[in-house]
Amino acid sequence: MPRHLILIPTEPERRVLAPHLAALPPDDVAVELCGFGIAAAAARTSQLLATLRPERVFLVGIAGRLDDRLAIGSATLFDSVACHGIGVGSGPAFIPAATLGWRQWPGEAGDADTGVGDVLPCAVPDRSDLPRERLLLTVTAAAAGPDDVRFRKAIYPEASAEEMEGFAVALACRLFRIPCGIVRGISNTAGDRDKAHWQMEPPLAAAADLVCQLLEGSR
Repeated sequence: MPRHLILIPTEPERRVLAPHLAALPPDDVAVELCGFGIAAAAARTSQLLATLRPERVFLVGIAGRLDDRLAIGSATLFDSVACHGIGVGSGPAFIPAATLGWRQWPGEAGDADTGVGDVLPCAVPDRSDLPRERLLLTVTAAAAGPDDVRFRKAIYPEASAEEMEGFAVALACRLFRIPCGIVRGISNTAGDRDKAHWQMEPPLAAAADLVCQLLEGSR
């Protein structure tokens, strides 16, 4: 079985990433789709973890930046990932599940410390030469405009990018006790729905280069 599992949300992302990941040894690294969005990513990741039993998982794909600190075309790791969209209400009236006292996973029997609220840590190596951000925001629906971005930043001011699978993959890995790292290439500004302004190749090439560095360091 491969020691490392690289998960990619969508087929368009995989097509761009494939040539950049082609040199990775197939006996050591498996590359699979996890699906688009929280539900598909959680279910497919759990299925793959049960079948492949990897030692480590990396989620790789694109994300939209929530502020201008991240350059479009760059890629970065994240220290943690938060879930936005599960709770009560919408827009400025939204209240996250954890704020309401609802845990997304109550934890193992008799061990409340294994419970999961709205934020999970990611596996990040202790290396100062790698780009890293404090918080990635996994959303149930992408920001439709600046107002959505503003509402989300009000709840999670440390979040610097949004995507739609990270928390789901991290939660599945948490339940299987497998370290999960998230690498996202910054393709656009969150809320900008004009895909003429988006980039795919540069941020995904940067993300592939970053995950290859991580894999090299773990051998």
